[in-house]
Amino acid sequence: MHLLPRSKLEACEDIINALSQHALTIDEAAYTCNMDCTNLQQRLTFLVKNNIAEIEVSRDNKTYYVITPRGLTIAKTLAVTKRLEKLQTTKEQATANYMRIQAQTERGEEKTAKAF
Repeated sequence: MHLLPRSKLEACEDIINALSQHALTIDEAAYTCNMDCTNLQQRLTFLVKNNIAEIEVSRDNKTYYVITPRGLTIAKTLAVTKRLEKLQTTKEQATANYMRIQAQTERGEEKTAKAF
């Protein structure tokens, strides 16, 4: 659940991620993406217009939104990008932790040297 308002891009990303899991009706997508139907419909219209999602009608006349091959490629690219961002953050945290430990070790060695 988002605490801050989502940008249009973030909303589209959430929809693409949801559709990459399975086809959804508008109500299912609204629930899954935690969006109101009006905004969701606008984002879905954009995604359909840009060949990222498409509309399918089932045998029981329900309308489903499904991801296209292009949309699936975008979903995979977004997933890789998020993993790389997480790795970068993890690397930065590890470096900062290492620097802190090194500084504490050096201070500890100075205290030990002063004691003698």
